[in-house]
Amino acid sequence: MALEETNPIVVAPPDKDRIRKIWRTALVLGVITTIEFVIAFTMESSALRTSLFVGLTLVKAFYIVSEFMHLKYEVKVLIWSILVPTLFIIWLLLALLIEGEALFMVRY
Repeated sequence: MALEETNPIVVAPPDKDRIRKIWRTALVLGVITTIEFVIAFTMESSALRTSLFVGLTLVKAFYIVSEFMHLKYEVKVLIWSILVPTLFIIWLLLALLIEGEALFMVRY
């Protein structure tokens, strides 16, 4: 009795556009990470270095959210409903840091 092929699985050819998109995403994230490493090991600790790190981290976070969480392909209203509260939280953190430092300088 011979084994009969009853497996309906069909292997599709690789989607070259998807593969190209994955490599492009990896390249973009790799370039940004390389820039962060160069900044970390060549610049002295300063406000400019910290600002660059925060900026590059936000760029990477935006790119990751747009690509891997597919937010880029969503409706604009959903994007704004996520972006606006995030901006308010960032504003709140900055305001608290600035006011906390001012209060610290007044007390001591």
